[in-house]
Amino acid sequence: MRVLRKFLDKQAHHFYKGGKLAKLYYLYEAIDAFFYSTDKVTGGRVQVRDALDLKRMMVIVMVALIPAILMALYNIGFQANLALAGLPTVPPGSWQRAVLIWLGVGFNPQSVFANLLHGALYFLPVYIITLLVGGFWEVLFASIRKHEINEGFFVTSILFPLILPPTIPYWQVALGITFGVVIGKEVFGGVGMNILNPALVGRAFLFFAYPAQISGDQVWVAVDGVSRATPLAQLADPLLQFSSTWKDAFFGFIPGSMGETSTLACLIGAAILIITGVGSWRIMLSILVGMVVTSLFFNLVGSDTNTMFQVTPLWHLVLGGFAFGTVFMATDPVTAAMTENGKYVYGLMIGFLVILIRVINPAFPEGMMLAILFGNVFAPIIDRIFIKANIKRRQARYVSG
Repeated sequence: MRVLRKFLDKQAHHFYKGGKLAKLYYLYEAIDAFFYSTDKVTGGRVQVRDALDLKRMMVIVMVALIPAILMALYNIGFQANLALAGLPTVPPGSWQRAVLIWLGVGFNPQSVFANLLHGALYFLPVYIITLLVGGFWEVLFASIRKHEINEGFFVTSILFPLILPPTIPYWQVALGITFGVVIGKEVFGGVGMNILNPALVGRAFLFFAYPAQISGDQVWVAVDGVSRATPLAQLADPLLQFSSTWKDAFFGFIPGSMGETSTLACLIGAAILIITGVGSWRIMLSILVGMVVTSLFFNLVGSDTNTMFQVTPLWHLVLGGFAFGTVFMATDPVTAAMTENGKYVYGLMIGFLVILIRVINPAFPEGMMLAILFGNVFAPIIDRIFIKANIKRRQARYVSG
């Protein structure tokens, strides 16, 4: 790290005022601040000290995402190798398959290394495109507004690929992250000013603009010509045979968005976020309670024509993006409710809405994405209600005193 420190210090003068790269100062500052603590300190006697700053929070979130990332790499490769193992010959087609053949790596679904490598060849290009394109917009807006590049985008750049299918076209990745960063965040003023989660905004745009490439049965297995619906799609369509076990769904050995399939990985991430105080346990618990109560209600009502009425809370927990959204998306400190009591209402609303969308509208069996976005929209209103109520209580206490 000393070598990097010396290199950055040696290049610093080019980025300061008067230097030939002064317009890129905010990019230099972002790289420097990502690897090292800032040398800027606050003067004066009155200061607020906190062990958690924005940089530490973002780093902790990225650490909490590591289990989901590793499971994403493994499961993508596992699903692809499992499909290839069932074919008489390995069909040519994707460049990922050509690389594996060139490296002499087989397509054995029992091989951890083969699964991880195969999955990485699908995940890493999507992540790199997200980082480059989204980073371009971050740097552009920061340069125009003359403010620092925030570490928050590094989290968005990881979250966005994890909520996409493995076979998504690369140009759609670039378009989706552009929409998410520019429309979902920068038009509101940048980090801390947005009311919607940027990663979910990009995902929602792609879902409604290109539904065939986002939600079609062909996209969930990274093998040409192999079609397999997600478990939620199988449950929603009575013509499809449900073929997954609860254990497979819990561990994440099912088709789905790259990082959303493993509930176990999300629970590990939840533990990290709660212990460190970065993620709100109130929001997570409230979403879970809202989901359980609403799904049990529909179980009790029942339906002869809609199979989603019979899906139990245990299955809702492990299917789709429920666990991932609960842990990593709904708890976003910028777009979630901030008041303590408001977090309970915010979480209950999301838990209720996700089941309502899944059950009442079988054409859209996922539901978590829209539920969180609806929660984001109402979060400021929820906070305002509780803040106003708190002010009234204080006023009444002051008058009576």
